[in-house]
Amino acid sequence: MNTEGKGRVLVAMSGGIDSSVAAVLLHEQGYEVVGMTMKTWDYASAGGSKKETGCCSLDSINDARDIAVTLGFPHYIIDIRDEFGDFVIDNFTDEYLAGRTPNPCVLCNTHIKWDALLRRADQLGCQYIATGHYANIRKDENTGRFVVSKGLDENKDQSYALWGVSQESLSRTLFPLGGMRKTEIYDEARRRGFTELVNKPESYEICFIPDNDYRGFLRRRVPGLEARVAGGNFVTKNGRVIGKHEGYPFYTIGQRKGLGVALGYPAFVLEIRPDTNEVVLGNYDELASTATVVGKLNMGKEASLAGRGLVPAVVKVRYNHDGAPAFLEEADGKIRVYFEGPVHAITPGQAAVFYDGNDVLGGGWIERHVIGEIPLPFAAAAAGN
Repeated sequence: MNTEGKGRVLVAMSGGIDSSVAAVLLHEQGYEVVGMTMKTWDYASAGGSKKETGCCSLDSINDARDIAVTLGFPHYIIDIRDEFGDFVIDNFTDEYLAGRTPNPCVLCNTHIKWDALLRRADQLGCQYIATGHYANIRKDENTGRFVVSKGLDENKDQSYALWGVSQESLSRTLFPLGGMRKTEIYDEARRRGFTELVNKPESYEICFIPDNDYRGFLRRRVPGLEARVAGGNFVTKNGRVIGKHEGYPFYTIGQRKGLGVALGYPAFVLEIRPDTNEVVLGNYDELASTATVVGKLNMGKEASLAGRGLVPAVVKVRYNHDGAPAFLEEADGKIRVYFEGPVHAITPGQAAVFYDGNDVLGGGWIERHVIGEIPLPFAAAAAGN
């Protein structure tokens, strides 16, 4: 986005190096910066065993405030635990109980953080909001749409997590780190004397599960869950029982470790069947899919693909996926993805994000994968028909 003219900007500050450097850069560029740290979760209330860390900890809040005090701009703390918990954590629990694997960070960006920031931005007279995401944003002068694209540092690119942000929200969003590499962020912090940020370890866990034990979280969150789902069957694709499991919510598609069965070959979770409390196992080749169905769309660069036939794209089916060539076909508010080759561990509940080069075409939530299907439309498209 063009930053000429400057203005007042509300910066989401987690206390980490990325959001802190984002605030510093905007301040130095002449924006009137207001810092804001969001308290999304109190981990102690969940009964976890690990000390609270990450963006919700008192230390992180203090770190963000110290940056603001040093540079002389205001800093606020907002408590959004109720709205975060009601939506993100309830969804997280419900998705696992439905046999899917949720992506709470994407959901939070889409429905909680941006909305919360924009409401406070309006209250504080801020034209813009900004975050420390590694992504870029621009306005397409031909279509008038705001387009998210990959950050310069592809190893840190976070465009996948931003597909759900609305056009209205993007129109007021700045990503000051989009054109920088992580090494440059460290250099910028050192140059300004913020050495504690450089030495601060980064957190990669879900903010409300800092011990990374989602199974323990579910057990604490849903009283009686373990007794209710224990003793279900591991089965093959043809229904043959090959063992007992601890309960279907405690497994994810593509999982290999911790299954507790010996089949004579590496076994992976292929499918989760909540209605029968069955977990389907198979080999790596059986984990491959050639198509998937994606719903609850939010389109980015393109307002819609309906009526366009088969549209070429690269599709990422999880955050750390490199992306796979595919054709997209939109109909009835859903997109069917036909992959050029097999893609492994496509997981209902995760996001699929569609790319046109570096630009985010749009995205949605994976509803189901299609195992073993050879989609005929792909053959037609490849032939140029």
